[in-house]
Amino acid sequence: MNWSSAEECRKMLSDWAVDSLVQEAELAPKPGLVDPQDRGAHKDMNFDLMIKSSFSLKETFANIAEISYKREPSQKLREEIAEIGREGEKEMMKATGGVNTHKGAIWGIGLLTSGAAVNKPGTSIKKIVETASYISRFPDRFAPEIFTNGSKLYKRLGVKGARGEATSGFPSLINVALPQLSESRRKGGSESSARLDTLVALIACLEDTCILHRGGLLALRLIQEKARQVLQNGGVSMPEGRMELNELNHLLLQYNSSPGGSADLLAAALFLDRLNIHRSLKDRTMSVN
Repeated sequence: MNWSSAEECRKMLSDWAVDSLVQEAELAPKPGLVDPQDRGAHKDMNFDLMIKSSFSLKETFANIAEISYKREPSQKLREEIAEIGREGEKEMMKATGGVNTHKGAIWGIGLLTSGAAVNKPGTSIKKIVETASYISRFPDRFAPEIFTNGSKLYKRLGVKGARGEATSGFPSLINVALPQLSESRRKGGSESSARLDTLVALIACLEDTCILHRGGLLALRLIQEKARQVLQNGGVSMPEGRMELNELNHLLLQYNSSPGGSADLLAAALFLDRLNIHRSLKDRTMSVN
């Protein structure tokens, strides 16, 4: 990371945020999800729509980065970025004709964008995530009273969803996604395989509200167990793991379920990975000089 003004911060972080959404969409074969090969469990979405939605959010992430630049985390900042996020949802809906493609990603990546912009270039990923989580815990006095699928599941099952993930410090990112991405890369497989392994690891552990809403608790548990079997069989780069991945896809389609929450977190992990790569390059450049 290397920016010296709010304008540079705005451009770099929004570029990387959109790139992370595009990279998630391009990844294939994703079980139950839209990718270049098929629609997964989504009759109302396709790959082109996901790409269009991703680019529609560039200004949203840019505005979040700019307004957060070198700010102290506060309730005021939380409310300002929340309002930008709500406007971003409207732009997304315009671009997609009313299809909710990236609402969860606006929340998660929006907070991480703010956390990165608040801190200095070169700040550790751990600190950026902590900052994003801290911002998420401030109340938003202007949030509309909307009963979402996530809020209904929280009332019925106590599942906290994307909001709980953020307020508790993004544990699925820190403890699951980033370590799995690093481990799979270390094994020497392709980048695509490493990212698919990361998605599967998230599916295996996340109380994914997208799966719960469509398939219920039994479906979630069966899908999580099948995802664990993919990893136990060496991950998607191994023949046995790839066979289990195909079975995971069939299981998701059987329950008409999509691991959308896991996909949002994969995109967030790719965003943080991009920040980390640039931080490492900056550190190496400084050590050489």
